[in-house]
Amino acid sequence: MAKKQVAEKELKAKEAELQDTKGRVKETFESEADSLSIDEIKSSSRQADPADFDWDADDKIFGNYSQAEREKLEQLYAGTFNSVEKGEIIAGTVVTINNKDVVLNIGFKSDGLVPLNEFRDMPELKKGDVVDVFVEQREDANGQLVLSRKRAKTQRSWEMINEALENDTIINGFVKSRTKGGLIVDIMGVEAFLPGSQIDIKPIRDYDIYVGKTMEFKVVKINHEFKNVVVSHKVLIEDDLESQKVEIVSKLEKGQVLEGTVKNITDFGVFIDLGGVDGLLHITDISWGRIEHPKEVLSLDEKVNVVVLDFDDEKKRIALGLKQLTAHPWESLDTELAIGSKVKGKIVTVADYGAFLEIIPGVEGLIHVSEMSWSQNLRNPQEFMKIGDEVEAVVLTLDREERKMSLGIKQLTPDPWEKAAEKYPVGSKHKAVVKNMTNFGVFVEIEEGIDGLIHISDLSWSKKINHPNEFTKVGEELDVIVLELDAENRKLSLGHKQLEENPWDTFETIFTLDSIHEGTVTKVTDKGALVALPYGVEGFVPTKHLAKEDGTSLKVDDVAEFRIIEFNKDSKRIVVSHARIWEEAKAEAVAEERATKKKEAKAADNAVKKVKDSVEKSTLGDLDVLAQLKADLEAKK
Repeated sequence: MAKKQVAEKELKAKEAELQDTKGRVKETFESEADSLSIDEIKSSSRQADPADFDWDADDKIFGNYSQAEREKLEQLYAGTFNSVEKGEIIAGTVVTINNKDVVLNIGFKSDGLVPLNEFRDMPELKKGDVVDVFVEQREDANGQLVLSRKRAKTQRSWEMINEALENDTIINGFVKSRTKGGLIVDIMGVEAFLPGSQIDIKPIRDYDIYVGKTMEFKVVKINHEFKNVVVSHKVLIEDDLESQKVEIVSKLEKGQVLEGTVKNITDFGVFIDLGGVDGLLHITDISWGRIEHPKEVLSLDEKVNVVVLDFDDEKKRIALGLKQLTAHPWESLDTELAIGSKVKGKIVTVADYGAFLEIIPGVEGLIHVSEMSWSQNLRNPQEFMKIGDEVEAVVLTLDREERKMSLGIKQLTPDPWEKAAEKYPVGSKHKAVVKNMTNFGVFVEIEEGIDGLIHISDLSWSKKINHPNEFTKVGEELDVIVLELDAENRKLSLGHKQLEENPWDTFETIFTLDSIHEGTVTKVTDKGALVALPYGVEGFVPTKHLAKEDGTSLKVDDVAEFRIIEFNKDSKRIVVSHARIWEEAKAEAVAEERATKKKEAKAADNAVKKVKDSVEKSTLGDLDVLAQLKADLEAKK
């Protein structure tokens, strides 16, 4: 049964093959007929004689061929066709080209068509050229052989790309376009990604200059699942530079001058490409003068000569210098410059401790904060000057060997303390501006450079001040009197309360012991309360003396009467009591009540005594009357 099925299949295949052959012959005939004109056909035609046709040719086994001859002819016929399988890549010869398709002969029983747009990369394509094509279908619905050059290119490209990755070989690609983070490269129909970091060894700022170029690449990664390819051009450059790098490093020496290209600029310095080897040119080694950023002096891709300052044992870190190629500015400093000389320059740095003045590029002097002003209140140099200010100063110290210089500004004006004793004698009155405050007092300035201290105890006669900010504020003007002057040590002691008479002499006559005054509670603490008394005087109330008659205690803002229970002029202390007032009143009331009761008791005793005395003086007649009265009463009973 199986043999029969096989035979039937073979028979059907032969019939199909024969049918294809007939169709091809017909197609060829029609093609040839189409190439002839009607006149040519008529002129070359002749009438066929029916007698010439062999009507029994079939019975005579088709031309009287023997079985061996037939098999030989069939073998020759079969050899003229290739065995073509779907998905196979095969070489095809261009038969003809029209405006839509390219006809290819791949040795199959029929030719195949490929869209002309698949040959856009071959503008010179002509008849007879051989190209690789991919067999998509041996026959479509119309019996046509379907081919694709695009798929053949893609498959060949993938094979080549995989081989390039495995063998680490170089391939060519066409840069199609720019994309986010890099470029798109066409490698024989396969799109690959070229990251921006893999274009060149130096940072690339304009990717567009590479679009449209054909370049060499190495495949660095393939993702077969997503058909992604990553290539690199940078590795080729690195390979070329590696040999140069080895040669440069082997000859590297301190003090050697090399030409390099500015590769990258950062805040702290510049990276210089020395021909495959990178060196760092620190910002402090770019110029003898101070600069805020390297880009003030250098720019990207600029060629510059640098000197090798240092490198590690493996020569991986190379320190370079640019300013060392020129003489140090201190060597060209004016030889006549000396201590006391006046100089002009520009402020290049301002720090907490002072500012640096650049006299000439590379030569700077320090103006310490203490040398900026005769005033002792200057604490922050930034309040006095800023970067870029043109300043004149006096040279205070100069060391050419150590290349150090200190400068002063205040020396340009007279020292105000030289005549302080004449201008500010003890007892003189002046106006001063509050500059600073501490827990113990207020620093004021009478004039620039002349500062004085008002101790907290010398601010007010009447108020008890815990901190000077309760009395005044920075920038406020105060009247002061000189209490003490030490010009040699630049010390000035001032007072404010001394401008007025001591009111405590008057208060002593007003706030006498046991006197009562109305006051307002201003503050309550654990130990007691503060009370505002008349004339701006403040008194203290111990806690137990805050009690009211109803058993509660006084609170802030309560107004009440207070009795003076202590007065100390020297310590300016007044102690008062509210409880003492009503307690004493209550005690007086109790005493008065006791006195009244005692008086009433005494009067009662006197009355009793009088009665007794009157009884003793009674007569016998009175007794008889009483007896008679008693008898009458008994009779009535």
